[in-house]
Amino acid sequence: MLEIKNLHASVEGEDIEILKGVNLKVNAGEIHAIMGPNGSGKSTLSKVVSGHPEYEVTEGEILFEGEDITEMDADERAHLGLFLAFQYPVEVPGITNKTLLREAYNTIARANEREELDPLEFEDYIESKLDVIEMKDEFLSRSINTGFSGGEKKKNEIFQMAVLDPKLSFLDETDSGLDIDALKIVSDGVNKIASPEKAMVLITHYQRLLNYIKPDYVHIMMGGKIIKTGDFSLAEQLEAHGYDELQKEFALNGAQ
Repeated sequence: MLEIKNLHASVEGEDIEILKGVNLKVNAGEIHAIMGPNGSGKSTLSKVVSGHPEYEVTEGEILFEGEDITEMDADERAHLGLFLAFQYPVEVPGITNKTLLREAYNTIARANEREELDPLEFEDYIESKLDVIEMKDEFLSRSINTGFSGGEKKKNEIFQMAVLDPKLSFLDETDSGLDIDALKIVSDGVNKIASPEKAMVLITHYQRLLNYIKPDYVHIMMGGKIIKTGDFSLAEQLEAHGYDELQKEFALNGAQ
């Protein structure tokens, strides 16, 4: 589904490389976790794949279902089925969740030559998704994330993912700022959305999220590239010993 080849990227207009040769392959039905210390490039990777205009790809390719999307705009990638759940969801006063999601859903439908939903049809559809993340229907008429708690904002991101039904989702530190109850609800929602036809990439610092959403693969990112890949036991190793040993190993290999 997704193949990233030797991806290099920097902030637009700046000569500081953040991604320094990332290689990653994600197949349908898989859940991948990317872990690493602050500044390793995890969040940058998610934004570059989703087409954030702040970043410039200087080398490499991003292939989605065999199509090169490296130069596509963010909205074109979203139409193909990519989704990014933000680490810091923004507030958008004056636009309700229901309005945003209906416009987004129908825009994606038009781009893929599918039938759009009228307001009444969409009302039924969106309400059928509320149980995925244990949201109350009153949230549909509230402005996007305005006045929401940190946990409510993260739940709203997963709700958006459930409604838009993307093929590939990047969840950028969705667990940050969540108490244990909110973490369980968000994780349960993600597990309900997962399917053999979809794929997810979880970006996190901690094993605790992975206790609820079991990844097929765990990748460690340092210095702008993925330096190690394993199964869930790799996350357990990090939880027990931290990043020090891997940082020393990475520094040694980088010097050779």
